This record gives sequence, structure tokens and C-alpha cells, in this order.
Amino acid sequence: MSLDVDLPEPPELAAVDPNEYEDAEVAGGEYRRDDLEALLREGAWEEAFDQWAAGSDMDAADWQIALDLELVSRFDFFWDDFADRVGYHAPGLPEDWKERDLHPDLDSWGTVSAINAGLTELGQIVCETLKEEYIDWEADFEAPDDLPDFDE
Repeated sequence: MSLDVDLPEPPELAAVDPNEYEDAEVAGGEYRRDDLEALLREGAWEEAFDQWAAGSDMDAADWQIALDLELVSRFDFFWDDFADRVGYHAPGLPEDWKERDLHPDLDSWGTVSAINAGLTELGQIVCETLKEEYIDWEADFEAPDDLPDFDE
């Protein structure tokens, strides 16, 4: 499948400690958000979005709900120096979406699942695109000298 929609603006990355997210554990404190945000604006966002949209299982109605709820703007990307990778937090719809009456067209768990899965896939592709095509810095983390030598 593919999703034929307009490219949204890349998210503005906020100064949030990624360890506050339930799905992230990051060592260090230099998350390089300004650098990542610049790379997103320089083309990484568009490249990743186009790749994602070409294979996305989301349909236009699901995507419109995500846009209406401003979910795309709530993505977070951060540098994880210890793991030498770009980490991310994808926005999603909460389990109590029905009680909260978030959107008039949000009417099934299938739609909620499609939106949450689609945004997670987009976040992963953005991270891979940043790391493989745009980031030219090396991790600053150096392992301590006193680690055991497992090579034999």
C-alpha cells in the first residue's frame, strides 16, 4: 500500500529527558536535539516520510485523524550517545480514547491501532534515515579500560 498525502512539517524537538518516556532508557545527557532538528529540516524528514508513505498501511482517513490531533508535532528524536543511535518517542492514541472522545472519526480499535503502528513505523524510519544518511558524528562514549577481555 501507499499513502498519498502532503508532507507535514517536521516536529520541533523539545528539551524532554527521554528517560521520562515509558519506552526509552537513555544514558547520558547530551541529546543533540538542535542538530537533529536541523537535519530533519535539511531533508531527512522529507526523505524518511516519503519512504514511509510509499509502504504505509495507514489510509488517508487514519492520517487525517493523526493530523487533526496534531500527533506528528509530538514526535521526539534524540541522540543516544551510549548506543550510538538516534532514539525516538512516537506519539500515540491512549487506551482510553473512547472515553475521552478525542475525534469524531475515531471509532474503532482498528483505527487506533493503525495510527499508533503507523506513527511508530514512521519514527523508526526517520531514525534510520538520520543515522544512515545524515549523521556524520561519532559517539563520544568510550568504554572503561577495566572491562574484561572476552576475546580468546
